[in-house]
Amino acid sequence: MAEITAALVRDLRDKTGAGMMDCKKALVESQGDMEAAIDWLRKKGLSAAAKKSGRVAAEGLVGVATGPQIGAMVEVNAETDFVARNEQFQGFVAEVAGLVLSVGDDLEVLKRAPFPGTRHSVAEELTRLIATIGENMNIRRAKRLEVNKGVVATYTHNAIRPGLGKIGVLVALEGSSEIDALETIGRQIGMHVAAARPEALEVGSVDPSALEREKSVLAEQARASGKSEAIIAKMVEGRIRKYYEEVVLLEQVWVHDGESRVKEIVRKAGGNLTGFARFQLGEGIDKPVGPDFATEVAAAAGTGPA
Repeated sequence: MAEITAALVRDLRDKTGAGMMDCKKALVESQGDMEAAIDWLRKKGLSAAAKKSGRVAAEGLVGVATGPQIGAMVEVNAETDFVARNEQFQGFVAEVAGLVLSVGDDLEVLKRAPFPGTRHSVAEELTRLIATIGENMNIRRAKRLEVNKGVVATYTHNAIRPGLGKIGVLVALEGSSEIDALETIGRQIGMHVAAARPEALEVGSVDPSALEREKSVLAEQARASGKSEAIIAKMVEGRIRKYYEEVVLLEQVWVHDGESRVKEIVRKAGGNLTGFARFQLGEGIDKPVGPDFATEVAAAAGTGPA
């Protein structure tokens, strides 16, 4: 049996693109025979999984999970919408969302966490899933919210099963009202957030750079009217109030009645809205121009357009 050196492991990794630990295990299993190790990785699907890592993954699912006074959310991406209907993929997303409740939303910590029911990590389970399903996948982001007294309500839009969908929302509501009542208003706020896409909870939490950019644009628009700088300043001030109504959750018009402000609804419910999070599947991911993965597969199979 050849000695399993670090150089040998790196060589196998260079040839296959598989992970270092998988390469080491392959060499041990094949008693140091490089070609046999390559075959071992191919049979396990681990080499193939690595080759998929360069493909854009912008589909998949957003998963949410809740516990007493805590809520969690995760986005796991895949290459095609077909994977979202795969029960193994759905189960993985649900398990990972549940893990965020206990280990938090730091992705590196999450990936190192033991995957429930196995002897390996979340990252290793994801690699196995890639090899099994045949698409590139990645855990893109996660979020956990907590309250001292109250609820973290959730809402899932376009749900394919409870807690899994295309848009996920967490809403943290502090309050001494009945839990059921807070859950109800929290879910309604979640629906509002999904539809209205607020960027900040309150005026004071608006991104300063975004605010300055908006003021600059509004000032230039106002100057086109030929008014004095004093008048322009007042015009910008008025338009910024309108800007807050568009991007600040508590200042937005309640989508359920088209009249009230969200802050009024929260106050009437006897709660205090302390935080929210909204994940929309694939938002912000640059998708390549040209045939997608599904089209490539159809073309390779001779079933695509001529």
